[in-house]
Formats: sequence, structure tokens, C-alpha cells
Amino acid sequence: MATVFSMTDSLGQVRKPSQRRTILAAILAAGSLGLAACGSGADAESQGAKDSGTDIRSLSETLQAATLGVTGVASVGQADLTRKTARPDTPAQLMVESVRVAGHDGFDRVVFDLAGSGEPGWFIDYTADPTQQGSGNPVDFEGAVALNIHIDGTAYPFELNREDPRIGTVAGAGRITQVISAGTFEGHSQFVIGVNEKLPYAVEVLHEPHRLVIDVLHA
Repeated sequence: MATVFSMTDSLGQVRKPSQRRTILAAILAAGSLGLAACGSGADAESQGAKDSGTDIRSLSETLQAATLGVTGVASVGQADLTRKTARPDTPAQLMVESVRVAGHDGFDRVVFDLAGSGEPGWFIDYTADPTQQGSGNPVDFEGAVALNIHIDGTAYPFELNREDPRIGTVAGAGRITQVISAGTFEGHSQFVIGVNEKLPYAVEVLHEPHRLVIDVLHA
């Protein structure tokens, strides 16, 4: 039975099958260096100590080159323009520790890094006039339209014995102009993502590390 390997990076980027094959091929090729160096007799023994460090460095350099050479990234989920909601059965105790934005070929990604326990819920929709939960005050943003993000199952940092990350406004990338933290209120953390135009988007929860990922497609 074939074994399927899943490879992701620190931004939750899912490696495509062709990319996984590139890295695995590099591992096999580098491993053959060690086998070739395992000769027999006195010559192999005297040469082994000198070559062992070289073999290890060669393996490391080959793997690093293969990994850095893989630049393609697959978007998550099924992207469209519709409102998206999720309600976990068990309440969570989470907080958003940080927000990251990166541009990729064909889409741009926002990552909400999560701390705490449980799975987040969400309510996400496009709006031209986002308002802050609780106060009702307008949230000013850059861009033509905004994705209004409500992450459910979140607590105040002090309830989780953590420091306030003070996320504020995060610079955008590609079609995303910026991400604004609008605060936490009654178990919901709100963020506003400014976008240059209304584009299909997808949302998914990823683990190790725990994060909520939103991909905005370019078309």
C-alpha cells in the first residue's frame, strides 16, 4: 500500500504532490551518497572518518536546495463569494496570537495563529461598511470591499493567562490591502480584511500549529 506524505510550511501552505515528489527524490538521491561511501576493508575505514562529515553536509545541502526550490503553494478549501459559517459542537477557549499575510501565485493568504483549546467557529461575509461588534462604530479600512471576520470561541488573553498580543493593523499583500483587529467581545474576535475587489475566498482550520487560514483568490 502506498504511503502519502503531507507537507506544510509555517504559513500552512500545503505542498502539491509534484512538490512532495521533488523533495522525496532529493532525499533518496542524497541517501545514496551514504551507501556509496560505505566500502569495505582498510581503505574504507581510513576514509570513513574523513568523509562522514562531508556526507552529512551533502545530505543537508541537497535537502535544503530541494525545499527552497519548491515555490508552488496550493490554496485551501472551495473558494466562492458566499457567506461562510461554522459552529463547533463544543465551546472553545482560544485567542488569536498573531496574524500573518502572504501573497502567492493565484491567491493571497491570511493566517490567524491560535492558542488555547478547542476548535474555532466563524462567521465571514463581504461588506462595504464593516462596523465594530459591541459599539457599532464604523471600521475604516483601505480597499474597495472588506471581508468581515468573526472568529467564535475566543477569550480575552487574561482568561488564558497570556499577554495581550496587541495585533492592531497588519500590512496586506497582493489583493489584500490590510488586516485590522477590531477586538474581542462576548466570545467573538473580529477582524476586517480589506480587499481591492470582491473575490472568491476559502476558509479552513489547520493544525500543527493550530491556525485559521483564509485564502483570497486573484480571480
